[in-house]
Amino acid sequence: MRNAAIGIWLFGTMIGTGVAQQEGNPESGSGPDPAVVKRVEQLGGKVTPLARNEEGLDVSFHLGRNREGIRQFEASESDGAKPPALDGELSVLKELKHVRWLNLGGTDVTDKGLPHLKELTSLTRLHLEKTAVSDAGLEYLSGLQDLTYLNLYQTAVTDSGLTHLQSLKKLKNLYLWQTEVTPAGVEKLQESLPDCVINLGWD
Repeated sequence: MRNAAIGIWLFGTMIGTGVAQQEGNPESGSGPDPAVVKRVEQLGGKVTPLARNEEGLDVSFHLGRNREGIRQFEASESDGAKPPALDGELSVLKELKHVRWLNLGGTDVTDKGLPHLKELTSLTRLHLEKTAVSDAGLEYLSGLQDLTYLNLYQTAVTDSGLTHLQSLKKLKNLYLWQTEVTPAGVEKLQESLPDCVINLGWD
């Protein structure tokens, strides 16, 4: 009986210690800083956790702003002031741990805002479609080694900009509809990324 009681006590101690360590560990799923989330929301963005079987965060601005930087959901005209340009505010993203998906499609982001993405090395999906991003901005994506999906539809990207993507060996899907990219440029990139499906919207 005494041995059983000791066993129960040890088991309870182990469980309690594990819970305490988990609660004190920011990597254990305690969630993003509410103040940072609020700042993202003020810019027209939304922060949501990914599915339980995939650790990380999904940060999306595509429903909250347009290419003029105007928020597309306003409670009233009185509190609907135009937020600051997104380029200068994207530094807030580095305060969020494990941003895996980022959607900036259809927003006012430009090449000037992309340096803030360099530190988001956990990114696996990135939407930049229907933005003013060009070749110059793609330079800042070359270090995102976990990227598997990149959408550049309806941007000013050319063959020259594709050279910055050659290092993204995990890239599986690249969308280049309505860009300035040529078949020759795609063929050259395909040599570096043989496993990537490059979609020009012609098929």
